[in-house]
Amino acid sequence: MQKQNSYPHAKVTRRAALSLIWCIPAIAAIVAAVLVVQNLQKFGPIITIQFDNATGLDANQTVVRYRGIRIGSVKSIQLTGDLQHVEVRARLERSASGLARDGSIFWIVRPEVGTAGVHALETIVSGPYIEVLPGDGKGKVQNRFIGANETPVIQQPKTGTEFVLHAIQIRSLGADSPVYFRGLLAGKVLYLDLSEDSKHVNVHVLLKPNFSPLVRLNTVWWNAGGIDINWHLLSGLNMSAENLKSLVTGGISFATPNDSEGAAPPGTTFALYERPDEKWLGWSPYLEVTNATVQSPGNAGAIDLQNVNPTQKQQ
Repeated sequence: MQKQNSYPHAKVTRRAALSLIWCIPAIAAIVAAVLVVQNLQKFGPIITIQFDNATGLDANQTVVRYRGIRIGSVKSIQLTGDLQHVEVRARLERSASGLARDGSIFWIVRPEVGTAGVHALETIVSGPYIEVLPGDGKGKVQNRFIGANETPVIQQPKTGTEFVLHAIQIRSLGADSPVYFRGLLAGKVLYLDLSEDSKHVNVHVLLKPNFSPLVRLNTVWWNAGGIDINWHLLSGLNMSAENLKSLVTGGISFATPNDSEGAAPPGTTFALYERPDEKWLGWSPYLEVTNATVQSPGNAGAIDLQNVNPTQKQQ
């Protein structure tokens, strides 16, 4: 009897129509499509801004800001046809589309040291950026703008009392230069103009409401900017400055005599002296002030005028 050979039998199974391994790229494609759609929804209009120069600006690196947040980025920079200007093309985010209207002002923010103070020092590291000041919101939609060469002056409501100081000559003062009382920031310079007879310069200063009562009819004012250098036979060379900020940007200080006169009404004019008399620095009259907390120029701390001890008054 012949032995019959036995062979293993293959087991046939039906494969799934769609392998799980193909689900991974499919899911990835769906996620990528969703992200692309979300990014497209963020895109706003592309605008073109013309500047005299684009020093420090870089395509795909320089950003556009408003109120301290990023609202767009520079996409390209090129020369105009006449080679006299540069055109900066930037894409705004959709949330900032309302800024692309007639009346909006664009300018380049770079580090600046001037009479108004030290500004935008962060751009030394991060690089310049483009800032925008929107119009009234009723202008026509547009995508081409002429950039401003300087930071626009933003008018702020006047809160305080204005006085006028007469100076023979101005050294380092300018709009927004600080005004101090005992080293505390008491106000600022509004603007300067020349007198009608051209004999002196009018310095218009604005004091904060809580400092206004400190100004009396016999209050004295002096230039607190720069370094005061004096030579004395006994003590030698003396150098002094009000503070670091006034050394760089200029400033004004004022003091009131112990025998203070009546309160100075708004608009009262005073002489602005080049340097203080030593006795002025020793004046310490008792003057009522409004309840307020004021910051020192260096923001090192605060002095609560509400809690000043009345027994410390000096005659």
